[in-house]
Amino acid sequence: MAELKTKKNKASEKFLSSIADEAKRNDCIEIEKMMRDATGCAPSMWGDSLVGYGSYHFKYKSGREGDWFRVGFAPRAQNVTIYIMNGFERYGKLMSKLGKHSTGKSCLYIKRLSEVDKRVLRELITESLQYLEDKYGPVE
Repeated sequence: MAELKTKKNKASEKFLSSIADEAKRNDCIEIEKMMRDATGCAPSMWGDSLVGYGSYHFKYKSGREGDWFRVGFAPRAQNVTIYIMNGFERYGKLMSKLGKHSTGKSCLYIKRLSEVDKRVLRELITESLQYLEDKYGPVE
């Protein structure tokens, strides 16, 4: 079975300050604070571009297992990707109030933080963390 390539590492804590686009850098700094406050955890780098908070061990029915962050984000060329690990199906009301965004299975894509309701984003992060805590136990 293939092993996860993206793992928690000791990459530079200066990652956010290296983001060239000033507006994106400022958005990421604000998201970093939001996630730090919600989890009570310091950020960790996962791979070379993912900033994650907390962790949990998962095991699928297929037998595949690994460790992953509970919530995180990554600055990408087109947007900032926010990782809500349990997906968005249960958050219909919040998603309808969030503002301009798109989603993948566990990825929330936003162009600028100013285009979404920050209160709603904080609530989404908090509810997602609560779901993961109920499923996997307290944040590690």
